[in-house]
Amino acid sequence: MQSFEIIKRSPIWLGISSLLVIASMVAILTFGLNLGIDFTGGSLLEVNPVAEVSLEEMRAASESAGYDASVQTTDGGFLLKTEPLTREQHDELLAAFAASFGEFEELRFESVGPVIGDELKRRSIVAVALLLALIVVYVAWAFRKVSEPISSWKYGLLTIIAAIHDVMIPLGVFAVLGSTFGYQVDTAVVAALLTILGYSINDTIVVFDRTRENLTQNRHKKMNFGEVVNMSVVQSFARSMNTSLTTLLVLLAIYFFGGETTRPFILALIIGVVSGAYSSIFVASPLLVLWEKMGSKGKE
Repeated sequence: MQSFEIIKRSPIWLGISSLLVIASMVAILTFGLNLGIDFTGGSLLEVNPVAEVSLEEMRAASESAGYDASVQTTDGGFLLKTEPLTREQHDELLAAFAASFGEFEELRFESVGPVIGDELKRRSIVAVALLLALIVVYVAWAFRKVSEPISSWKYGLLTIIAAIHDVMIPLGVFAVLGSTFGYQVDTAVVAALLTILGYSINDTIVVFDRTRENLTQNRHKKMNFGEVVNMSVVQSFARSMNTSLTTLLVLLAIYFFGGETTRPFILALIIGVVSGAYSSIFVASPLLVLWEKMGSKGKE
């Protein structure tokens, strides 16, 4: 494993990441994100049929009534998220359920205005931007003693670049799934993306921290920067892969054996964990060496 040359093959790793990120951006621009009711506004209707009804049957009944509803199972029955419904449309939907399933209980009906949706979007963007800025500052401070041959703030910036890489890929996948299967980006998916950010940043900092340790040890003074980074990546490889694999096994179990309502959330996490494991090893460190080489050429 010690002889595994990761840095020397940087064009391959960075090329793969570039293709994935570009494909994700194209998907987002082409299909857009299918935003959920939390962001767009709409109506929430929770019903509990007396007879046993499957999730597919509830969806079919909603579609036959002319409403494209996102249906989730709850402890008390089914929760439907639709476009804003008038009182007449609400009564028509209930009549369709009565015709299909017989007697049922309406547990709640409420509307979420688009103003609330806009506020949620604004707060989400502000929260993410603030989080990323604070991380850059923290990493720059933590790595202040290894400002040579590359400035400490660059470690923080590359950590954020790797994290953005790990968020862009799930968003691209959800853009495609939203167009083909109706997957929505709601607050649960946003929570998953924030979790991915934290996971990715932690994994990248672990690798960078090993680089910091090796740079401060006298026995590595004879090695160039690329060799030190490659050695640090190799030393961190097993830890990163084992952590990601154990996390991924748990997420896969929840995805296949858990409830229907948690699948979009878990799917976003699965994609993010795989992308984060890749970026911490094959994106962040190669970019660090590439930036150092560009700086050295500029000084020359």
